[in-house]
Amino acid sequence: MKKSFNIIILCVAALSLVGCDTLKSLHSEYKSQATVPADVFGENVALTGDSTSIAQLSWREFFTDPLLQGLIDTALVRNTDINSARIAIQQSEAALSAAKQAFFPSVFFSPSAAISSFGGSAAAKTYNLPLQVNWDIDAFGSIKSNKRKSEVLLMQAQTAEQAVKANIVSAVAQQYCTLLLLDQQLEILMATDSLWNISLETQKILWENGKSYSTAVNQMEASYLNVKTSIVDTRRNIRQVENAICSLLAITPRHIERSHLGSYSLPRSLETGVPAMLLQYRPDVKMADYALAEAFYDTQAARASFYPSISLQGLAGWTNDAGGAVVNPGKILLNAMASLTQPIYAQGKLRANLKISQLAQEDLTNKYVQTVINAGNEVNEALADCQAAIEKHDYYHRQVEVLKEAYRGTHELMDNGKAIYLEVLTAQETLLNAQLNEAVNMYNGAMGVIALYIALGGATR
Repeated sequence: MKKSFNIIILCVAALSLVGCDTLKSLHSEYKSQATVPADVFGENVALTGDSTSIAQLSWREFFTDPLLQGLIDTALVRNTDINSARIAIQQSEAALSAAKQAFFPSVFFSPSAAISSFGGSAAAKTYNLPLQVNWDIDAFGSIKSNKRKSEVLLMQAQTAEQAVKANIVSAVAQQYCTLLLLDQQLEILMATDSLWNISLETQKILWENGKSYSTAVNQMEASYLNVKTSIVDTRRNIRQVENAICSLLAITPRHIERSHLGSYSLPRSLETGVPAMLLQYRPDVKMADYALAEAFYDTQAARASFYPSISLQGLAGWTNDAGGAVVNPGKILLNAMASLTQPIYAQGKLRANLKISQLAQEDLTNKYVQTVINAGNEVNEALADCQAAIEKHDYYHRQVEVLKEAYRGTHELMDNGKAIYLEVLTAQETLLNAQLNEAVNMYNGAMGVIALYIALGGATR
């Protein structure tokens, strides 16, 4: 009873060395103090706080193409990076479990035995069967800070998995859209191949009838062969993108089933409809905040190292070693001890560690703000790409329609001998370029929407 009372007196004496405010500070939790610009998305982007953000949609709600959904599902199961991220989470969970158990005593069973003889005397056999208990009292929050730091590290690992997931979803969707574009371009080139073949045959007939020159036939054939080589290049590019998708899915090369670019339509207008706080969906912003929290708890632990450490130790067991005399049979051994260690001079290491932790926290605060600013820039860029594609869509569509009429009219004039081959070539090539540009604009619009979705923190759920 007296020993227990002395232990309590020792703990109270240690706590009395520190004020209540200091103790409260050492046990405090992290609260983000970083401030970011109110117009983080840019001055020309009007945002409202009462509408739904596309970032709040799951990737399955955002990408409604069932073929694309199937590819993403496969990637999220088989991709090597996502599986590595899951393993990192399990490692962090194990570390957190150990940090939580640091609040409890550690118990060791350390049996020992010895045989000794002096001057030829009979051998003395001694043995010890003790249970040893060590318990560090977390009076100043050092263990609690380490536990909270482990919690932050777990959240970092979970957020890292979300980042990998978003990157995989984005990569698969972008490669899929690239495939759709290449399919559309191949379709345009195949249709052009048929039309230009007719033009070439017409030009040959005109030459054979003396109504054209051989140079016209040669020029027409050269342009026709250029389309042929473009078809070969496009098919090769399709194979390359299919292989890239297979790599993301961790499967062997094969044909990728997909829909048609023409089945996609750009929205007539785009509003992010979110305040800047919804950038919290972005994994990089969340991880920057968690890194700041980790630095905060490192600083807390560095502060706690200035204060006493209190340790309780106990020993209970069975022994025949009575301290210089061997007793048989053995007796029960009980021992209890409390210790307090107050740092006085540690060669400046404690003060240096605190300064380093504080500077690291200051640096990570600045990096957090910069991360948010970079995220706002990405949103602004993606939104600008979407708006540009929407604005150009009607222009490209009208241009293609006009050039189709021009091509048909020029071809009829050539058939009647009223237009030269250069006019037909120009009409053909201008129409082909306009059709390809229209397809690329649709692709750019789709990629812009995907980029906006990811920039706002989408695909993390």
